[in-house]
Amino acid sequence: MIETLEPKGVSVTDSEWPAWFFVEEQHGPLPFFLHALTIVTGLVDAVSYLRLGHVFVANMTGNVVFLGFAVTDHLNFSIPASLTALAAFLVGSLAGGRLGTMFGRHRGRLLAIVTSAQVGLVGIALFVSLLGAALSDGTVQYGLIVLLGGTMGLQNATARRLGVPDMTTTVLTLTLTGLAADSIGAGGTNPRPVRRMTAVVLMFIGAAAGAWLLSISTVAVVLSVTLAVLALVCAGTLRTRHSSASWTR
Repeated sequence: MIETLEPKGVSVTDSEWPAWFFVEEQHGPLPFFLHALTIVTGLVDAVSYLRLGHVFVANMTGNVVFLGFAVTDHLNFSIPASLTALAAFLVGSLAGGRLGTMFGRHRGRLLAIVTSAQVGLVGIALFVSLLGAALSDGTVQYGLIVLLGGTMGLQNATARRLGVPDMTTTVLTLTLTGLAADSIGAGGTNPRPVRRMTAVVLMFIGAAAGAWLLSISTVAVVLSVTLAVLALVCAGTLRTRHSSASWTR
């Protein structure tokens, strides 16, 4: 393996990552980090759907459908909320695309920069949620939609740029399609079944955990958990930002 040089001159190789990081020769620890970000998706979509007016901030397919529902059902779905989520996601995706253009030649450095930005955005969202008593309900709702939608757009664009198969982190439609269409029963070779199933399970866990926490606590608690997961991912990615291993290219 090609060695990774840390700033202090400590030599680290990909083989020294813990076994549970699922390090691959082609993608290094990226699948592990992207799996963790899939949990984040479940958490934030639980917050947005259950507390921010039946809107998604990560799953834009569902959000477009909700926008269609909102055209005829103004009681359960909101046109302004759905449009705000879409706009915030697009702005985040634009920023993610720009960062990919600037830093995409080194995948470890790109992910470190993006997860650092995500920590900042979710940290601000947590602060806004804690100010709920001092702000109007509309200010909190739309502030959180903008911050979380932008965070998820940034994440989705980055996952796309990193190019790890079956690791979009925010949608599972193609992942589930691949599980069935590429299966041995369909005449395929069933590539990456563990990665695909893990992504499905982790998003389920994130959504279930978010919903459960909301049933016994507040949005701020769920965002605190989200921030903790992002901080751990960020800490891990910072280890890769100076790597010269082949997977970074």
